[in-house]
Amino acid sequence: MDIEEQYDKIYRYCYFKLREQNVAEDITQQTFLLFIESDTYRNTGQELQYLYTIARNLCIDEYRKMVWECLPEEIEEHGEEEKLVTSIAVKAALAELKEEERELVLLRYVNEVPVSIISKLLGISRFAVYRRTREVLKVLRNKLRKEDFL
Repeated sequence: MDIEEQYDKIYRYCYFKLREQNVAEDITQQTFLLFIESDTYRNTGQELQYLYTIARNLCIDEYRKMVWECLPEEIEEHGEEEKLVTSIAVKAALAELKEEERELVLLRYVNEVPVSIISKLLGISRFAVYRRTREVLKVLRNKLRKEDFL
């Protein structure tokens, strides 16, 4: 595994969890620094899983420190309004999922992490990853259909 190729995926994972570009960049860099400086990791071919574990723990720590802001009251452009409404609907549908389900969607469909690594990262079988993924997608489709987005 080329560590440099994984930078974008880890960054995207951190950004999805934290929603702030600068913080996600910092956490991503910190993830790779901890990975490189780690004395506990033994090269067993599970670098990607180890990177996600570090990033996940750092994101949890950072999430606990964050202060949340409200959405702006006015939206300037009409096209932007539609994008924002769609984005809000998707985020709302995702927000209704359990944390593990959201993480599963991100890892599987945004970062395209292999099922074998997701199963190890989440501590569930590969069959469970496939089953949960199918269930989560069904729930998301139903929620978005209810809001007339599908």
